[in-house]
Amino acid sequence: MQNTQSHVSANSPSLRLCVEPNRRAFLADVGMGFAGLAMGAMLARDGVVRAAEGGTPQRAFPTAAKAKSVIWIFLVGGMSHVESLDPKPELNAHAGKTIADSPHKSVLDSPYLKKNVREFVEGNHKVQPTIYPMQVGYRQHGQSGLAISDWFPHLARQADDLAIVRSMWTTDNDHGAQLQFHTGRHAIEGPFPTIGSWVHWGLGSLNDNLPSYCVLGTPLADCCGGVQGHGANYLGPEHAGIQLSTDPSAPLPFAQPDKGVFREEQARQFELLGKLNQLASVEYPDDPALAARIKSYELAFQMQRAVPEAVDLASESAATHELYGLGQNETRTVGRQLIVARRLVERGVRFVQVFHGSNGGAGAWDAHSDLKSGHTRLSKEIDQPIAALIADLKQRGLLNETIVVIATEFGRTPGAEKSNGRDHHPYGFSVALAGGGIRGGIAHGTTDELGFHAAEHRHYVTDIHATVLHLLGLDHRRMEIPGRKRLELDFGEPIREILA
Repeated sequence: MQNTQSHVSANSPSLRLCVEPNRRAFLADVGMGFAGLAMGAMLARDGVVRAAEGGTPQRAFPTAAKAKSVIWIFLVGGMSHVESLDPKPELNAHAGKTIADSPHKSVLDSPYLKKNVREFVEGNHKVQPTIYPMQVGYRQHGQSGLAISDWFPHLARQADDLAIVRSMWTTDNDHGAQLQFHTGRHAIEGPFPTIGSWVHWGLGSLNDNLPSYCVLGTPLADCCGGVQGHGANYLGPEHAGIQLSTDPSAPLPFAQPDKGVFREEQARQFELLGKLNQLASVEYPDDPALAARIKSYELAFQMQRAVPEAVDLASESAATHELYGLGQNETRTVGRQLIVARRLVERGVRFVQVFHGSNGGAGAWDAHSDLKSGHTRLSKEIDQPIAALIADLKQRGLLNETIVVIATEFGRTPGAEKSNGRDHHPYGFSVALAGGGIRGGIAHGTTDELGFHAAEHRHYVTDIHATVLHLLGLDHRRMEIPGRKRLELDFGEPIREILA
């Protein structure tokens, strides 16, 4: 609020009694941090925000976009690629042998074994030498004949809409790779802007009543990136993800008014603050920051109404509830999250981040032991809801403008750990994509016959970022602001072979 002393004395009893308590109550109800995010977003859209170093951000405005929004599903802990999207029958053929005694011992001589890995604790994750067989069968699916494991029967029915990239690699062999997958930088280097924040920065919002970058599910644990896994770092907090709950009675965990405050009372508080800002605008009629501030407070208030409506599934049909598995305990949580994700992109949200498997530590998909029982349970939680999301988007005509990404931080070792598990594996793993501008029914890139190394068409994680940005119509090479020089690795390259 600008100085108003020319209108009302700062020592006026009426001002102290009326203005100060109401303003404080307003800030307590809405949450200063949330209001700041909203304000920043409005300032950025109005062209008011400047880079910290004083320059103007070199925005990459959209051209020839194939998609409008992204639903980014991240499986926390490291899903086994060889028992999901990249089945390897050679594991069964040589089970119980050491890798060195198998026909595939050359994987141990690969320069990639040490070239790219940066360890937090040297030797903490060794190559597991004894080959472990696949713990589930697999079949080929769709006209495309994509091989997908039997843990994903529903997703397999969408095979002809999927592009599976089987040649991903990363450099962190511990769970800092969760942060790395979202920022492109090793956790040792610290946090950087996430892919969602770059999308928000580059495109802004299609709906001023909702955040442009929403987060569903439990975010990353502090060990593995925490809130920086959906943060914006030097782009500014206005471009960070806003965490939402799918409970329509309390969808904004950090921006709900106190239960003792009536909506009419809060509306009057907003009205009062607006009048005070208008007083200041008399003195500063050409101040765009002040105009944006007024709009941002309105936006924060509007979100308290728009977000509950977006997450309320009462208007969804019984058939939709059944499609996503809301009637089953195993699939209810993820099913609800993914219906909400669809509803958010319908309403103009640009980037919806959905976390699955966060457990306060490394993540539920971290299968050092009991891989079969753990992955059986976890795959059942996500299989039907993800398949339903793709089918639902398609039948509503939204799949051609929405990119769906199914990712995890790394794969699991071909060798056994603790007799019935697999260790971390950054050398080769898989990511699946579908939707806007993605060519369906293909597998791109390969790992070797044991699933050890990304072999053909190797892709670092930022190639997924570059592909998404490209499909949204953004020039990934221009995603940079003055004073924040990015590395070649940060940019990545679009994976042209999977583009429609």
